[in-house]
Amino acid sequence: MPGTHNGSDGERELQERYGTQDRAQRFYDDQVLDRLNPAMIEFIGRMDMAFIATADKHGECDSTFRAGLPGFLHVIDERRIAYPEYRGNGVMASLGNIMENSHVGILLIDFVRDLIGLHINGSAHLVSDPALRSVVTDLPVNHKGRVAEHWVVVDVEEAYIHCRKHIPHLVPAPREQREWGTDNVRAKGGDYFGAKAQKNELADTLFSGS
Repeated sequence: MPGTHNGSDGERELQERYGTQDRAQRFYDDQVLDRLNPAMIEFIGRMDMAFIATADKHGECDSTFRAGLPGFLHVIDERRIAYPEYRGNGVMASLGNIMENSHVGILLIDFVRDLIGLHINGSAHLVSDPALRSVVTDLPVNHKGRVAEHWVVVDVEEAYIHCRKHIPHLVPAPREQREWGTDNVRAKGGDYFGAKAQKNELADTLFSGS
């Protein structure tokens, strides 16, 4: 089944500039599908993490990390996948972007067994947990009392390989070390990068100098 991706204007311009048109076209023709094939579906079903890229209506980008038990990213059919959104810090950056701009890019990487990746690009929309469960009967059950507030349903437009050349081989940490659904600030990382402390220090400096 041939892919339908012809490349962005920027891709084509750079391919022409650097003489990679033939190589790029072979990749488009051989590797880019407009739906998920059985091997991709099997791959998605054993992944426990995903990297998700979104952008707002102005093109300002954001990337985020999502994880869960294998299969948390659920294949509805060869043209649709869904992943859960739980209560978080209240910012809802990715969901806000999707409200303005439905285009999303998902990257799944197997760091453990096959050292390979899968790109899934498409258009997304939000569906409540009860609404999606009413039509997708095999949706994963809630894990350890965590109830999804929404699901992001993605209509697949492109699916293609990410080569293994630079993918590191990692050993996963034991699952009991992960505190699913915690509201404990320290367990969530606290002020690891010192942003809050820096802001407080700046505020103290401004206040003392006023």
